Amino acid sequence: MRKAWPEIGDLVVCTVVNVVDFGAFVQLDEYDKKEGLIHISEVASGWVKYIRDHVREGQKIVCKVLNVDPGRSHIDLSFKDVNEHQRRAKIQEWKSEQKAEKWLEFVAEATGANKEDLYDQLADKFGGLYYVFEDAATRGPEALTGLQPEVAAQIALIAKENVKIPYVYITGYVDLACPQPNGIDVIKRALKAAMKSENDEVRFDVSYIGAPRYRIRTVALDYKTAENAMKKAANAAIAVIIKAGGTGKFHRELQLS
Repeated sequence: MRKAWPEIGDLVVCTVVNVVDFGAFVQLDEYDKKEGLIHISEVASGWVKYIRDHVREGQKIVCKVLNVDPGRSHIDLSFKDVNEHQRRAKIQEWKSEQKAEKWLEFVAEATGANKEDLYDQLADKFGGLYYVFEDAATRGPEALTGLQPEVAAQIALIAKENVKIPYVYITGYVDLACPQPNGIDVIKRALKAAMKSENDEVRFDVSYIGAPRYRIRTVALDYKTAENAMKKAANAAIAVIIKAGGTGKFHRELQLS
């Protein structure tokens, strides 16, 4: 269920609607346009001479919740307690959630499911609606256990079309040498063995640098996954070479001969 009121300490996206001498009145975009007040003492650190030097009508800002009184329909907010990093992250999160809500409408229309029921089920489980689509873009319908198959499939389809996964790229090097008459064929088998470590979350690009060195460029969702996958690929290649009587060595960084 969507929260009707924010909690103390939450960061919230607001639209400034009225600036007065003692502060600024804002609407909380994520909470059905509920009104909040930023007292002039919470607008900026130090003395504020002209409040409109800091906030103005129509401006989209991020505030920290200081106090919530549902009985009086009153919310106290601070603008000065939000740093630039927090502001950027919150705005990005808010924009992502807006996109995800629109995508959920498409899912509801395509499957006949109730949008609000889906929202309650998914947002609570994943901690945010956008994370649902991000996970589905990465792992497919299998990430959406507990949903009807047609709903999970539709979410995965929309996610694949719309969510850009933030991949990371790392590079390592492997030295492969085999003195046997069929050494070139052995090296080819070794490189194929390395490529077998590819899956839906990891991709490799292996290229020749110069005897006996090969570069392994690894693409994955995060650095830990990429590092582990690259080492696994290098070890697979080295195992094939050693079994054939050759030598192999992995370097995380480029080693100059």
